[in-house]
Amino acid sequence: MAVDTNMRVLIVDDYKTMLRIMRNLLKQLSFENVEEAIDGTAALEKLREFDGDFGLVISDWNMEPMTGIQLLREVRGDDGLKQIPFIMVTAESKSENVIAAKEAGVSNYIVKPFNAETLKSKMESVLGEF
Repeated sequence: MAVDTNMRVLIVDDYKTMLRIMRNLLKQLSFENVEEAIDGTAALEKLREFDGDFGLVISDWNMEPMTGIQLLREVRGDDGLKQIPFIMVTAESKSENVIAAKEAGVSNYIVKPFNAETLKSKMESVLGEF
């Protein structure tokens, strides 16, 4: 079954430039239905506002006041949201971070900087080919 590129994708980053970059990369991959949140708290509100109607969350790790890992734990702990695939983005490739994210239920992990090809391969490993 092909991935629906019209699905709603939530990108979460406290750095506006990174949100713009991610939006542009997703657009290159034909994903136009993109929502943004500037931190984990705003992301959680948006996820609940749309009643979990997201096909994917792509979140930065390092944010205040709620980090990406805290957001991931909240999402995985919420029955209405826990099924949503979640990709963590970070500048840190430390193995303890990867382990913590895996233990929290992350679907995949991207280390910055990355390009459309890397994003596509990570998304396909989570969603299937598109």
